[in-house]
Amino acid sequence: MIPKAAQWKKDRVGQLEEIIKSEGIIGIVDISGVPATNMLDMRANLRDGMTATMAKKTLIRRAWENAGLDSNHLDTLLDGVVQPMLVHSDKYNAFQLYAELDKTRQGRAAKDGEIAPADIVVEEGETEFAPGPIVGELGAVGIPAKIDKGKVVIQKTVTIVEAGSPIEGELGMMLSKLGINPIEIGLILSGVIEEGTVLPADSLNLDLDGLRNDIITAMSGAFNLACNVSWFASETMPTLLSKASSEAFNVAVEAGISNEKTIPVFISRAQGRALALAGHLDSSALDDELAGMLGAAAASAVVVAETSSEEAAEAAEETTEEVEEEEEGGFGGLGDLFG
Repeated sequence: MIPKAAQWKKDRVGQLEEIIKSEGIIGIVDISGVPATNMLDMRANLRDGMTATMAKKTLIRRAWENAGLDSNHLDTLLDGVVQPMLVHSDKYNAFQLYAELDKTRQGRAAKDGEIAPADIVVEEGETEFAPGPIVGELGAVGIPAKIDKGKVVIQKTVTIVEAGSPIEGELGMMLSKLGINPIEIGLILSGVIEEGTVLPADSLNLDLDGLRNDIITAMSGAFNLACNVSWFASETMPTLLSKASSEAFNVAVEAGISNEKTIPVFISRAQGRALALAGHLDSSALDDELAGMLGAAAASAVVVAETSSEEAAEAAEETTEEVEEEEEGGFGGLGDLFG
C-alpha cells in the first residue's frame, strides 16, 4: 500500500508553486545556524521588499517541477545549501536582492567543534578587562596575556585558529569576550533565477561605490575626449560653443578686428599705454585732463602703499604692546614675591 502524502504537504507545495510562477525573481537562501530570535528580526526587516518561505528541499523540488522549470537550475541554486528558504521579489532585481539580504549578515560566538571560516587573529594590545582570573583563562586557550598598569593586555598578536580548523573547547567563549564572533550567520543567498537565467551569489556581490566612481570617471573621460575631437552632441555643444566663442574673441583682439566686443579692450589697452608713456614726460608737456588722470593713478598707488604701511605699523605696535604687557606682568610678580 502506497502511503498518501499529508494534506499540509500538498498545501505547502501549492503555495510554493504559486510563488515560483509569480512575476519577479526567485532565490534560495541558506538559513542554517541562524537562531530563531535572529531569524524573526531579519525577516521583519525584509517584509516590504520580498517574501520568504521556509520549506524542505523535497517540497521545493516538487513545486519547481509542477511549475515547469528546469530542475538543473534548482540543483545549482541548492548546491551547498543545508536549510533552504525560498525568497521572491517583484521589487528588487538580482543585485538589489543580494544587497538587501547581505545586510542581515552578523557574527556570533563559535561553539565547540565549529569550523573557522577564516583565520582567527587576536591582536596585541590592551583589553577592557580588569586584573583577575581572566588572565589564566586566556592563557589556557593559547592567548598570551598579562597585567600591565591595571589592565589585562594581550602580549602579542597570534593566529589562534587557522581557516578550516575546528574551534575547540572554551576558545569560542573566550573569543566572544574579546569581541571576536567568527561564525557568520544571516540570510545568505545561494543564487537567483531571473528571466530564466541562473545567477550565483558570487556574481551578484558588486562594489556599488566603486562601480559608481568608475562610471563617473568613464563619463568624464568620454566627455573630455568628445570635446577635444569636436564631437557634436547635445551634451558637448554648450562647452564647444563656449570654447569657440572664447577663441574667436582672442583671435579678433590679436588681429585688431574692431567690433562692439573688442573695442572696449582696445580702448583699455590704449589708455594704459598712454598713461605709462605720460608718466615719463615732464609735467609741462601734459594737459590738465592727462595730468589729472596721472594724479588719480598716483593717488591710488599711494593709498595702497599707505594702507600696507599702516597695517605693518599696527602689527608692530601690537607686538610691542604685548611685550610691554608681559614685562609689566613679570615686574608685578616680582614685587608680589618680595612684598
